[in-house]
Amino acid sequence: MRILFIHPNYRSGGAEIAGNWPPAWVAYLTGHLRQAGFDDIHFIDAMTHELSDDAVAEKIAELQPDAIGVTSITPSIYKAEEILRRAAEVAPNAVRILGGIHATFMFKQVLSEAPWIDVIVRGEGEEIVVNLMQAIAKGRYPQDRKRIHGLAFREGDEIVATQAAPTIKNLDAIKPDWTILDWAKYIYIPLGTRVAIPNMARGCPFTCSFCSQWKFWRDYRVRDPKSVVDEIEDLVENHGVGFFILADEEPTINRRKFIEFCEELIKRDLPRRVQWGINTRVTDIYRDRELLKFYRKAGLVHVSLGTEAAAQMKLDRFNKETKVEENKTAIRLLREADIFTEAQFIVGLDNETPETLEETFQMAWDWQPDLANWAMYTPWPFTPLFQELKDQVEIFDFSKYNFVTPIMKPAAMERGELLDGVMKNYRRFYMRKALFHYPWRGTGYRRRYLLGCLKAFLKAGVQRSFYDLGKAGYWGPQTKKTVDFQFDESRTLAPAQIADWEAAADRAARAKERREAVRDQMKARNRDHSDNQPPDLGRAEGKTAEDV
Repeated sequence: MRILFIHPNYRSGGAEIAGNWPPAWVAYLTGHLRQAGFDDIHFIDAMTHELSDDAVAEKIAELQPDAIGVTSITPSIYKAEEILRRAAEVAPNAVRILGGIHATFMFKQVLSEAPWIDVIVRGEGEEIVVNLMQAIAKGRYPQDRKRIHGLAFREGDEIVATQAAPTIKNLDAIKPDWTILDWAKYIYIPLGTRVAIPNMARGCPFTCSFCSQWKFWRDYRVRDPKSVVDEIEDLVENHGVGFFILADEEPTINRRKFIEFCEELIKRDLPRRVQWGINTRVTDIYRDRELLKFYRKAGLVHVSLGTEAAAQMKLDRFNKETKVEENKTAIRLLREADIFTEAQFIVGLDNETPETLEETFQMAWDWQPDLANWAMYTPWPFTPLFQELKDQVEIFDFSKYNFVTPIMKPAAMERGELLDGVMKNYRRFYMRKALFHYPWRGTGYRRRYLLGCLKAFLKAGVQRSFYDLGKAGYWGPQTKKTVDFQFDESRTLAPAQIADWEAAADRAARAKERREAVRDQMKARNRDHSDNQPPDLGRAEGKTAEDV
């Protein structure tokens, strides 16, 4: 049985300006499939190789696979749907499969707008995909599809979702096949070295209102640190990787396991050959202030902090559970440990103004991170914050849900003005850093790294790819009123998806009413119980228990 995986060609001028990121998803799926006995597996990275839809279709026609799997985040969903539409034309006998976070939560929307997709894999894919491929290989698909947990598909006019599959409890059982990737293509521009994105843990115990990762992974699980380091050692020795970023939402949550991970890296002398970065929470840096130099010794050189907002009001709205003053302290602590810091700000909610944008810049400059990013608030349609703001959402062109396009229109600003304000922050921050900081501060390694980051920004700026500025027609403040974000206004929500949301909202409201009713009953019982108790003579007389 021949299996083909495809990564869609989608770019927005966001994170990809730092280099070509290896699509780790295909390595983890392929590794699990190989353990199950599947060995005829192929991969097309249309994004890294900049392949057109026609070129991808030609490769599909040449391979004639039995199953085609495509992944998609929200902004690449239309690219993924188009690949599978082309697949239906050139390889009509192949089972067409879509996975990823968008399809998991929006399967009714996807199957409504792309009925040529045979089946959607919902949630964590490794075990579901193995079960699905075994059914296909044994000729039991589609008749057995209702027996496989974690799928969604069309059955006539009806959209069917099978029972959700359980999460994978033993993550160490997954052995990624990194040989599926063409490693010469995955270069991290700041260091000019190959880059990998291994996975140490899945899930997150926090419930930030703008994030969907905690909903997708569902529960928090951590791998054996030695197993993770085995994987990293393989990436370094056999694939020439010189930099990696842990894919985890917050790898420092489990402090003990993270320390073990660092100890194992040092034990194997890996920090001499590979450096690495993480995303984490401000509170963890605050907690581990005495360990930061140890983390640096283990090769940790870059920490991206979800500071999110300069105003406490926004932090509270995002349910971040952090304080503004903690952000500044965390950045200082990292700087003292010689770890590069990157502060992430979310802008573009309904209450954004030129003054609040200026506030984020002043905060960023006062905190002095090495790098700063201003991401446009993107209302993922499966997050709590979207449910809160959905009446204000006007754009349902998901290809623009990419952190760089202002989906939301602030009440006091036009979208073009918002983009211009963000670009003003970038210009000022990095111009000052380039002139007064990067060339003159720190060790040779620090200068080389930061100048490499600046190189990536300048390259994207010259090519007009940063923030899709070329496509939007932004050339500076003089164009802020003529910017065209090219929204496809024909895109709307499918009735089936809306009905699903409304049903979920009704269930949530009923559950809330039940919880409140139970609390009221408990309070009433406690009052009744206290009213029927005899008086506490010891307390009434002002005596101690021993006196009584």
